[in-house]
Amino acid sequence: MWYLSWIMNELTQLKEKLNRVSAELTVLYEISNAMRTTLKLDEILYIILTGVTAHVGLGFNRAMLFLVNEKESVIEGRIGIGPHTGEEANSIWAQIDHQKMDLEDLINAYKLMNKDIDSQFNDLVNDIRVPLNDKTNSILAMSVLDGMPIHLSPQTIGNYTNDPLLKIFHIEEMAVVPMQAKDKVIGVILADNAFTKKPITKDDMRMLIMLANQAGLAIENSMLYEQTLVMSRTDSLTGLWNHGYFQSRLHTELEKAKTDNTALSVMMIDIDDFKIYNDTLGHQLGDKILKELARTIKGYSRNMDYVCRYGGEEFAIIMSQTTKKEAFAIGEKLREIIERQPFPHEEILPNKRLTVSIGISAYPEDGTTASSLIDYSDKLLYEAKHKGKNIICY
Repeated sequence: MWYLSWIMNELTQLKEKLNRVSAELTVLYEISNAMRTTLKLDEILYIILTGVTAHVGLGFNRAMLFLVNEKESVIEGRIGIGPHTGEEANSIWAQIDHQKMDLEDLINAYKLMNKDIDSQFNDLVNDIRVPLNDKTNSILAMSVLDGMPIHLSPQTIGNYTNDPLLKIFHIEEMAVVPMQAKDKVIGVILADNAFTKKPITKDDMRMLIMLANQAGLAIENSMLYEQTLVMSRTDSLTGLWNHGYFQSRLHTELEKAKTDNTALSVMMIDIDDFKIYNDTLGHQLGDKILKELARTIKGYSRNMDYVCRYGGEEFAIIMSQTTKKEAFAIGEKLREIIERQPFPHEEILPNKRLTVSIGISAYPEDGTTASSLIDYSDKLLYEAKHKGKNIICY
């Protein structure tokens, strides 16, 4: 009888193990399928961490995702999903349970809220930048440089008292798993159970490692897609947005202005007497001037503005939430900066210096369509030319 009882016990344990493995594979399959629905990086990152934290996913309380910035040799916080306090945690979990939200529901909720994660936890994660050259004081740097997962248990976490993450988030136990693509670590996922205090098991680590392996490839594909997209929208000479992107962006920003009932201005900038410069000195020096001027316009524009090369020697700036009066003040400052800036061989020009003329149109007073705003700013630009150049008409 004891032998039969032992066999039954073994079969029960085997069945439980098979059920757990089946459930784990189903979760990974669903997360993997969700990642294949988009190539947009922000959506990919959200899907990954939703899979880590969802009750129908890996079930961690909180998760953070960091990406390697090779140019600056740092690892940067990109997204954090999870509550900031125990009260917030209980509220979120109760809402999810009440609405019976599955993984697909949670991902769709992100799209419905316009991809804006409004949480204190996410804000804290986004502010973190850790140098990669000091793995003695940074768990993130250690994970990237060694390429190995780390389970910081309550017994071992005390060895990392100088780590900035532990100081910010007061973590008692944490899983740290690097994401790899083509044998290179591109980022790190961190997860913990700050509120339930549930211990992180070997199965938890194994699942997180498998998810991280899929995530690394998905992120790399997304980055390659975004690089290609940026290249297709960028002017090869100046590095500014090109004419095609200007047109599509203007339509987008105009629709936003109409929806939000806000102002929008379009600024057209044209180099005065550039044909004389090109014909006299050649197109190579002309291209050099275009690149210098592009740097100046970009450098003195606001981060919120879209600075574009419209074509030839003409530039355009889309200025959202900007009235005509505000656009004029910005344009006048830019015109004066360009007038004072020394350019090579500008003495051959009629006024002995390189200058620009500017036309400004604004929504809604000058037009309610993209084409009408472009036409009106172009009309004012040529009016500025006829009035003697080096001025703004608006």
